[in-house]
Amino acid sequence: MKVLIAQRNPIVGDLDGNRAKILESLNHGRKRKADIVLFSEMVLCGYPPRDLLFHRSFIDSMMIHLEHLVKASTGITAIVGMVRSNVERGERKLFNSAAVIHDGHLLGFQDKWLLPTYDLFNERRYFEPGKEMKIWDIRGKRVGITICEDIWQHSHHFTHVNYGRDPISALAECQIDLLLNLSASPYQMQQPYVRKNVCIKAASTLQCPILMCCQVGANDQIIFDGHSLYVDTKREVCHIGKGFVEDEIFVNLDDIKDVILCKNDVHTDLLSALILGVKDYFTKCSFKKALLGISGGIDSSLVAYIAAQALGPNNIIGISMPSYCTPMQSRNDAKEQAKRLQIQCIEIPIIHPFDSFLHLLDPYLQGEKREVAKENLQARIRGTILMALSNMFGYILLSTGNKSELAVGYSTLYGDMCGGVGVIGDVTKTQVYELCHHINKVANAEVILHTILQKPPSAELRPNQVDIDSLPPYDIVDRVLKEHVENYLSIDEISERYKIPYEQVIELIRRIYGAEYKRRQGPITLRTSRKSFGIGRYYPIVQRWF
Repeated sequence: MKVLIAQRNPIVGDLDGNRAKILESLNHGRKRKADIVLFSEMVLCGYPPRDLLFHRSFIDSMMIHLEHLVKASTGITAIVGMVRSNVERGERKLFNSAAVIHDGHLLGFQDKWLLPTYDLFNERRYFEPGKEMKIWDIRGKRVGITICEDIWQHSHHFTHVNYGRDPISALAECQIDLLLNLSASPYQMQQPYVRKNVCIKAASTLQCPILMCCQVGANDQIIFDGHSLYVDTKREVCHIGKGFVEDEIFVNLDDIKDVILCKNDVHTDLLSALILGVKDYFTKCSFKKALLGISGGIDSSLVAYIAAQALGPNNIIGISMPSYCTPMQSRNDAKEQAKRLQIQCIEIPIIHPFDSFLHLLDPYLQGEKREVAKENLQARIRGTILMALSNMFGYILLSTGNKSELAVGYSTLYGDMCGGVGVIGDVTKTQVYELCHHINKVANAEVILHTILQKPPSAELRPNQVDIDSLPPYDIVDRVLKEHVENYLSIDEISERYKIPYEQVIELIRRIYGAEYKRRQGPITLRTSRKSFGIGRYYPIVQRWF
């Protein structure tokens, strides 16, 4: 049997465009004499469609597009992810389904059994769980079909969910010849490696080949990396698709000649994810140009690099806004960094508007909070300038705050938190440095200036200011952040395991929860970790537990 795994980049709600991609892959499959073309979860409507699913017209239109796909399936079998109505009795009115189409006929649907409600997923809000695991006779082969989460339960990768039933175990009793999995598995670091192990576990139980088609592309904050998979009966990974680009993987199950594996480097993948996240956000929203504040610091340098790679240097403007306490070195670094990246740089000093505000507010800026107010005032003047330029030219403002700063509230609401999208809001300060060093290493050139890499991190809102004046070293901040936010370790566990002073851990965690109100008002953030502050984290602003 020959299968074409069609790893495509759908746009949520673009039924016409997504159908065109499906038809294109069906034609490619016919030309290569494939028996089956396998698509990803909800490829017809794009994942995740969220509350678009509450619109009856959206579901009805999807069924009309399905009819066109059925008519176009002459001589081939297509497994297409989509949403359909639940005409039977149940709690929810929809199913997350795979349409099984063969040679001009709709053979039926396989509905998703396991509907995740953790992290960024909320599928039980919309869907009824599938009730039957069907076996499909395709070209004389007994074929099982699962949808994303259906294959994960069996691997025991997640310890925080237990659905009470296991589609892989159910299929094991049926002695199938092939398992097809339609997936929309979001990117996070090391996720391709985890998916591989999930498929190997299923192949071991079922004693048959596993083909997994993964969605690629970014929709809102969520990035999908692709890396579709083929694991054979011997539990050997025979093919891993390309990451962060559309790809079509042709698999001849009867004649495997070459093992094709892409090499995963965590820093290359993280950069690729961020570049794809920016590119798709702009492309799918019909935006073309971006601007950002470029300070001569490491965060804005990394965001400028990502933006230039995603949109092209000619579409990026960096705005340097020095104040009375901005060192000349930083002013020069901002200009030189923009030059290295071949992006336009405009310098707009904020000394005069800052003085005007001080004159206006001087009677009220008294007491111990005076200096903090002056620091935040500079950041808010810069935010106002950036948003004014965004309005004037129609450019989308990129926010440059990193995850470590956002975690502990080391950022200014309505100042440096302004923006249409937070590019590195799910990237820690430690990772920012690692990525910049990686960029220079791969390029074998000083793409990110050494002077920027070597200077101590600083907000530069008062003379001789450095971040360590207000925060512990970032390796400590990031350790507490990861273990508490991602792994839910307690204060005692973090302090004892990593030998961090107990009071220091308490203070950092207090700051994390104290900044919740700030993050709630910031821009959407591209998700790259197990637990982003953007999507998938639900904490009250008003609470007294921490």
